Amino acid sequence: MPATRKLGRTTDHRKAMLRAMVTFLLENGKIETTVTRAKEVRSAAEKMITLAKNDTLHAKRQALAYITKEDVCKKLFDTIAPKYADRKGGYCRIIRTGPRRGDAAEMCIIELV
Repeated sequence: MPATRKLGRTTDHRKAMLRAMVTFLLENGKIETTVTRAKEVRSAAEKMITLAKNDTLHAKRQALAYITKEDVCKKLFDTIAPKYADRKGGYCRIIRTGPRRGDAAEMCIIELV
């Protein structure tokens, strides 16, 4: 198995999509997507939350380099990270919702715990 799933996209498209999905997840708390995408988003989102638990200028700059909206980055450091201060990992939950009607892709909801 490859280290990262390619998701049928070029590298730039995949990175942009994951950045957008992680930003949306942190902004809204949950998103509905396919299971394979959710597993990639979970990995990136948990890295961002772990980074935000270390509340330094360097960590903020690293998070801003990945997250596409400044207000979401502020929310990450001010509200989301302190909520998980005593937790060592596993900040996201994936709940399978069944196949999609059009192409029968396995769908799920990914949400912050």
